[in-house]
Amino acid sequence: MSPKKIVQKSLEQHLDLIAICDHNTAENAAATLREGTRQGVAVLPGMEICSKEEVHLVALFNNIEDTLKMQEYVYAHLPGKNQPEVFGHQVVADEHDQVLGENPRLLIGATQLSLLDIVEKAHHLGGICISAHVDRPSYSLIGQLGFIPEDLHLDAVEVSYRVPLEKALTEVVGISDYPCVTSSDAHFLHDIGKVWTEFVLAAPTLQEIRMALAGTEGRRILSDT
Repeated sequence: MSPKKIVQKSLEQHLDLIAICDHNTAENAAATLREGTRQGVAVLPGMEICSKEEVHLVALFNNIEDTLKMQEYVYAHLPGKNQPEVFGHQVVADEHDQVLGENPRLLIGATQLSLLDIVEKAHHLGGICISAHVDRPSYSLIGQLGFIPEDLHLDAVEVSYRVPLEKALTEVVGISDYPCVTSSDAHFLHDIGKVWTEFVLAAPTLQEIRMALAGTEGRRILSDT
């Protein structure tokens, strides 16, 4: 899952726009953006953040600078140190597939941030926040809490590739009240492009995605495949 290989696989799958959201970190986002620019794939930088309730939220940003500010905020509330022999190596690589080092933090763990903390910080930095894989029994908003709090101002919810969206809308409590997207949530190269969301956009940018989620000025979610 190096930056170069992610972009190459995205091209093979005819994806125009992808998001890079490592768990509790954004160390590899900048290299993927550079490689995406070189090869013609738009890349949104972001993070998949684990709240103290052990709920995963996807935060997406306009640029790498704001993403790294979110990373700094997360790191300040992320306890623990990685044990590579137990949890695996956490490699930081450049766009040439050269290993630059390893992240020593316990990225697999939960932060000390609440759901509200994460959503509010993402919005403060100009980003959007999506509840990840809401159909899953673990590490999802519905799986952990059983409902979506009214004061949690999510921009959308994500359904995983495991469940067709039409089925999820009837079986997962409360998600029909939110814009719904689906994505591969790929942890391995062969999962990239397993499912995707089609948008009507004027450009592959976060602002256009925000408009599509809100259904404004002709931008919209066209379909989930």
